[in-house]
Amino acid sequence: MKFHKEVAIKSIWTLFCCLLLTFTFIIGCGDDEDDDQPDLAEEAYDAASMLSNFANNVVLATYSELDSKAGDLLAAVKALEADTTQANLEKAQQAWVATRTPWEQSEAFLFGPVDTQGLDPALDSWPVDHVNLQSVLDSSDDLTVDYVVGLEDTQKGFHTIEFLLFRDGDQRMADDITERELQYLVSTTMNLKDSTSQLRLAWASEGENYSNTVASAGEGNAVYRSQSAGVQEMVNGMIVIADEVANGKIADPYNEKDTTLVESQFSFNSISDFQDNIRGIQNVYLGKYKTDGQGLNEFVNGKDADLDSRFQSEIQNAIDTIGAIPDPFCDSITGNRSAVQAAIDAVSTVQLTLEQDILPLVTDSDFN
Repeated sequence: MKFHKEVAIKSIWTLFCCLLLTFTFIIGCGDDEDDDQPDLAEEAYDAASMLSNFANNVVLATYSELDSKAGDLLAAVKALEADTTQANLEKAQQAWVATRTPWEQSEAFLFGPVDTQGLDPALDSWPVDHVNLQSVLDSSDDLTVDYVVGLEDTQKGFHTIEFLLFRDGDQRMADDITERELQYLVSTTMNLKDSTSQLRLAWASEGENYSNTVASAGEGNAVYRSQSAGVQEMVNGMIVIADEVANGKIADPYNEKDTTLVESQFSFNSISDFQDNIRGIQNVYLGKYKTDGQGLNEFVNGKDADLDSRFQSEIQNAIDTIGAIPDPFCDSITGNRSAVQAAIDAVSTVQLTLEQDILPLVTDSDFN
């Protein structure tokens, strides 16, 4: 019995040692596997390229074209003053329409100098009041540029120029333009050109360089203390114009059935204006104006490809649905109400996606 007991003890000890070695081996292997596992923590997104592209290739590029087109408009208006022919009037009208395009697209980013320097209302206050405009013409005041600067915002800018060049969708006759109207037209257009130049320089490197302020968002930036703050500014700019188009520019005259509330009512350029506002959202989101670059869509696609695809479709649908409103918009607010309502709904969808899906995605994400 003694021999069998010792054998049993030795067997038990051997088994224990084997189990201990096996357990140690398993634990060791487990440690090696843990070391090989990838880090599941979300990597911070570097938005520097996106912000730089937005500031320079979207915002500054748009303002540069606006300033160039405003120069063309001023030249056309001066030519009309020097030789008031029908051909020169029509050239000035075409120049006004061409200048509207970059301006309306720029309304997708109505922040920074355009806001802080009061340039938005000075350039584009509406609706204008016929009585107030006529009061300027009927006065004995010298209609100089300095005089125009001191006028109310609704007595200068795009829509005062529009009032003087157009006649409610009908072709104005050059022979009907008075000397007083020409003086007002030239001074107001000079004032508009001064404002577009000021706006361009506010973003340009040779000026106040607000482009760099946006592009360098992050630690040490007094305006945008983080990249997230800069990206949120982009998104909020798009939200503001989507809200204005859906619930102001289109809905106000539609709900009130009041043509005096229509933007660009003298030229019948309203539908193009609204489409260009949404194209501005498209430009910001895709990061392009005349050239392609890194846009917000790349960030959204990396987080939620379905959301990116859906939002791009919603933007284009809003542009197309606005374009389906029969011209002129002034007539459609009463005569084609279903088409106008469809446009309101389409733009509202863009706004809701920005507010409920894209802004929270930006807010909740980590940026460098």
